Amino acid sequence: MISLPVLYQDDHLVVIHKPSGAFVHRSALDPHVTEVVLQTLRDQLGCWVYPVHRLDRPTSGVMVFALSSGIARHLATQFEQRTVDKRYLAVVRGFGPMHSRIERPLKEEDGRRPKADLPALEAVTTVRRLAEVEWPVKIERFNTTRYSLMQACPHTGRRHQIRRHLSHAGYPIIGDAKHGKGVHNRYFKDHLGAGRLLLAATHLAFDHPVRPVRLSIQAPVAEDMAALMTRFGWSSHTGRHDVRECSPSFEPLSFQD
Repeated sequence: MISLPVLYQDDHLVVIHKPSGAFVHRSALDPHVTEVVLQTLRDQLGCWVYPVHRLDRPTSGVMVFALSSGIARHLATQFEQRTVDKRYLAVVRGFGPMHSRIERPLKEEDGRRPKADLPALEAVTTVRRLAEVEWPVKIERFNTTRYSLMQACPHTGRRHQIRRHLSHAGYPIIGDAKHGKGVHNRYFKDHLGAGRLLLAATHLAFDHPVRPVRLSIQAPVAEDMAALMTRFGWSSHTGRHDVRECSPSFEPLSFQD
């Protein structure tokens, strides 16, 4: 794995851009994987790092790690209490809604128990369409095919929430092998050079655990996704690296851990 891009770092935490296809930590899904983000970042910084939230293997984008266990607990609490602002970009089939709030309970896909035995948990995602394209290629029954760029903000943290919500709404994310549509996934891979899940975490905002500020960290999409977006005429939405500070909503820790 190449060096991980650092978007922000101080004495308490580090925010990186995770590449698509990288495991955050070792997983039973692929016991033979030798390089993971956790190990790579530890070696890169020369210190222990602690993950405080998850990002699926095929998803790229902004991810925060703590530099101590105490800071990790404080940051994890913010994710649990839903005070972290998370924004994603997704390329989907069809023209998605201009604005929509998807409230559909989801069963956790833990891979250990039958799905029928699992309870459905509250899941809320707000989405809005940023751009669209009528691509002059017949893939299904029409002579042209519609795609759109959606911004998605999950307000709960269910597994594969954005992927499942958009798929159920009729706008599956391109490259989603489980919840998407194979004919479109294959077209993007074979003809547009995009053979992975086109979902990127582009923004995180959370209260700093020690300093009395709220950090807002934005990152551009990865180069491969940016190239596709440019080809579709969406280059103005590829994003940029930006770090801002504003007033916090939480009280910072009264000690430095």
